[in-house]
Amino acid sequence: MSVTGSTRALRDGARLNPWLAAWLAALVATLLVYQLRDAWPWAVRYPRAWNVPLSVWISDFMKWLINDFDLGLFTFKELTRSLSWLLDWPLVTAKGLLSSGFSFSSDPSASIVVERVSWVALIGVVAVMGYKAGNWRLALLVGGCFGYLAVFGQWDSAMVTLSSIVIAVPLGVALGLFVGIAGFRWRRFEAAITPILDLMQTVPVFAYLVPILFLFGFGPVAAMIATIIYATPPMVRVTMLALRQVPDEVVEFGRMAGCTSRQLLWKVQIPSAQPGLMVGVNQVIMLSLNMVIIASMIGAGGLGFDVLSSLRRLSIGQGLEAGIAITLLAIALDRLSQAFANRPPPEHRRQELSWAARHPYLLSALGILVVAWAIGLVWPAMHIYPETLEITTGAFWEELVEYINVNFFDELEAVKTWLLLHVLIPVKRFLLQLPWVAVIALLALAGFQLGGWRLALLVACLAGFIAVTGQWAKSMVTVYLCGLSVMFAALIGVPVGIWAARNERAHRVVQVVIDTLQTLPSFVYLIPVVMLFRVGDFSAMIAIVAYAVAPAVRYTDHGIRQVPPHLIEAARAMGCTRRQILWRVQIPLALPEIMLGINQTIMMALAMLVITALVGTRDLGQEVYIALTKADTGRGIVAGVSVAFIAIIADRLIAAWATRRKRELGLA
Repeated sequence: MSVTGSTRALRDGARLNPWLAAWLAALVATLLVYQLRDAWPWAVRYPRAWNVPLSVWISDFMKWLINDFDLGLFTFKELTRSLSWLLDWPLVTAKGLLSSGFSFSSDPSASIVVERVSWVALIGVVAVMGYKAGNWRLALLVGGCFGYLAVFGQWDSAMVTLSSIVIAVPLGVALGLFVGIAGFRWRRFEAAITPILDLMQTVPVFAYLVPILFLFGFGPVAAMIATIIYATPPMVRVTMLALRQVPDEVVEFGRMAGCTSRQLLWKVQIPSAQPGLMVGVNQVIMLSLNMVIIASMIGAGGLGFDVLSSLRRLSIGQGLEAGIAITLLAIALDRLSQAFANRPPPEHRRQELSWAARHPYLLSALGILVVAWAIGLVWPAMHIYPETLEITTGAFWEELVEYINVNFFDELEAVKTWLLLHVLIPVKRFLLQLPWVAVIALLALAGFQLGGWRLALLVACLAGFIAVTGQWAKSMVTVYLCGLSVMFAALIGVPVGIWAARNERAHRVVQVVIDTLQTLPSFVYLIPVVMLFRVGDFSAMIAIVAYAVAPAVRYTDHGIRQVPPHLIEAARAMGCTRRQILWRVQIPLALPEIMLGINQTIMMALAMLVITALVGTRDLGQEVYIALTKADTGRGIVAGVSVAFIAIIADRLIAAWATRRKRELGLA
């Protein structure tokens, strides 16, 4: 080839790859800034003198709000305490019904005691609900889940938890429904609440507790309010989506029938959107149960407190049993809500049918309650499960962990030490030494390439917020732990997802495993990890990988299964082997879906990072936890928002890449 031809080829290559030149220039500039760190120290480490004291401002504002803000007839503190008192009534009623019973007395010597619902009666009632919503299999499943609570000695704590759930879920559903309806009707309102919903779903749960503790005090009501705030955003989003998916012809038929705007909403659109709305109800239930342990830190009690106290005492057996109790409670409520959501519409009943004929399941439930109460008067064991019949596996799990520690300590310590010295510590030092100016510039460049100047400006501003509020170093530690955990989760989850997608038997087994992993409370992962590896970054990483691996598996499996069959047949017709079909057809086409799974893995890893502050990490999660222990509202909110901004940056970049890739592949 002539010199002229070579020059032309190089020029054409440069014209075809302008982004490559931009990235090379950005990397060279980053290296130059690092080499000049002595001359430009401000470009490498953000100067403390430049910090904006936002946390101090927020804390001062909260103190003013509580102590000095006067609404005329009452102060703001009196308003929050009144709301707390109002919400306490239904919570006390539910707790009395399910857990403690009621005591009515005008004379202390002659009190009237009404016992709580017996364990036999409640199991019978939920079984009837399962049969009504589904079939006898669902009835056995939910009855068995509640039976575990009694047999394994978790009944009392579970009823405290359930009493909070049965109040928090309806309030969260109602709040989400009305906000979602407002967003559906007024697009400006939707545009205003969308970033708020994004923040609410990405800010660590611990960060909710600090201002709520400050406003409502310590106790079950404050914990319930935190649960409602945490669980409401999905209901808002689902409501707006479900109402928009109501067919236009249904809406037009309602208008032709003469419905007013209000009648059209409540008698046409909401009934038509009921299956979608029930998905939102299911999400509220699951998120409320996910909040159980964290809410116990501000007085919720119940199963969450049992898991938390087991973690503090490193009692793996008791913690695991309480965690499984939360999981089974979640499974029972999840299956019930899904079954009610998928029920066919009721058949038209003739008016001449009696009330009893129209409500057989309600009568059955009432009959079970009455009969169980009557039998309980004669046979107390039917009312309160006898302690002598309780079963525990705590000793087995304790002995298992002790056996592993005694016989495999050297091997576990060797793996831990090697990974710390050769992976974790080098990556941590590398990220901490990166110039903050260069990191923001590289993020902006990635945003500009994937989504234009708007995305570039968004990620730059979010990263800049982290720097100017003094959270940069802890954010880099957060990124290091999250990044390595996500990498290991992907290395495990993607191959398992591929295996599950190509083997139907493996698919069924893997689905059961990841469903279990996603319903186990996050705190449960910490107990065995700490007992095997003690505290530190390595223990945190193992717990995060175990907690966050499920989306990588699920999305990989789903993405490969969604590859159009005709493309696979075309590849077979061209003579491709099974391995070639996988690597040249299925994985490239499923890659956008796989990356969305990695995105969800990042979100779960960041959520778990705040919890791993309990095992000695030194990241933003620790900042949030310290703020909770000191009731420092500003510190907790700033650190929590910084975690949320890291999540939003990753989410927007990955989503933009996935959308762009789908367009290139003709899948969007």
